[in-house]
Amino acid sequence: MIIIRKQAFARAGLLGNPSDGYNGKTISVILRNFQATVVLYEWDSVDIVLAENDRARFRSIYDLARDVQLHGYYGGIRLIKATIKRFVEYCQAKGLKLHDRNFSVRYETNIPRQVGLAGSSSIIVATLRCLMEFYEVKIPLEVQPTLVLSVETDELGISAGLQDRVIQCYESMVYMDFDQRVERVVDGFTCYAYERMEPSLLPPIYVSYHNALSEPTEAFHNDIRGRYECGESLVVNAMQHFALLADQGRTSLLNRDSQQLSALIDENFDTRRSIYNLPAWQIKMVETARECGASAKFAGSGGAIIGIYRDEAMFEKLSAAMAKIGSLTIKPIVE
Repeated sequence: MIIIRKQAFARAGLLGNPSDGYNGKTISVILRNFQATVVLYEWDSVDIVLAENDRARFRSIYDLARDVQLHGYYGGIRLIKATIKRFVEYCQAKGLKLHDRNFSVRYETNIPRQVGLAGSSSIIVATLRCLMEFYEVKIPLEVQPTLVLSVETDELGISAGLQDRVIQCYESMVYMDFDQRVERVVDGFTCYAYERMEPSLLPPIYVSYHNALSEPTEAFHNDIRGRYECGESLVVNAMQHFALLADQGRTSLLNRDSQQLSALIDENFDTRRSIYNLPAWQIKMVETARECGASAKFAGSGGAIIGIYRDEAMFEKLSAAMAKIGSLTIKPIVE
């Protein structure tokens, strides 16, 4: 029996986010510390196996309410179903005939939930990789992020940008330019300019996350889009500035200027704070890291931060301080 096992990793936005959904620029890194794993094997019917996070049984109504508060209403089943549907539609549009063998698919993930480390898109990416191998279909790498994004935005109505899907498909560290001037269409999907960068260019970075006080990404992104489309200058200018910070960050990385890169990271968060009404506990994470001498910004939509630390002594001080406010600190494995 053929058994296919694919993984996709968590990610952290180093600079530029959240401008990826607004024709901006970003730099992102993969976090091999956490991953979603999807296993697919031939079966007599198409069978999606419930995972631990797809709970349908609770100890009480209070247990149910707490679960929804922490994790939202949805698990990974909807992500897998939507990925399969979009994969079928892609193949039909390309005139690709798929074999008639069926499969069972299951997933598991240890990516901290609802803290902006791209746990949902990782399940989609890993599922897509399984489907491509099972049906022997090759989808161009540059197309895969847009296809994955369409699963979330078109099928599930999740507000999202391309950054997470690009880094999870390309892995390592990637500089992304979403300017409309570099936009092109491949296989019917809009693609942009994605540049791999050597992880060895990175100075010592950390990620801290807190998964006990989180909220779904859909809730976090529910306001900025409308303000942007209405032309609110504060938001429009901020998105343009995020892109500039990513561009300057690329130069800082190539020049190995960690001091400048650290300053850009701090400026990225300060700019974000100027347009968002952020939860106090998320601001506290950034402030605590900065009090230790490290730079800090959100790694994604909130609940996790990323920054630069100077040396091992600072990392230990940072870890201890973050632990006091309920956050865990790791050294990202990028490569």
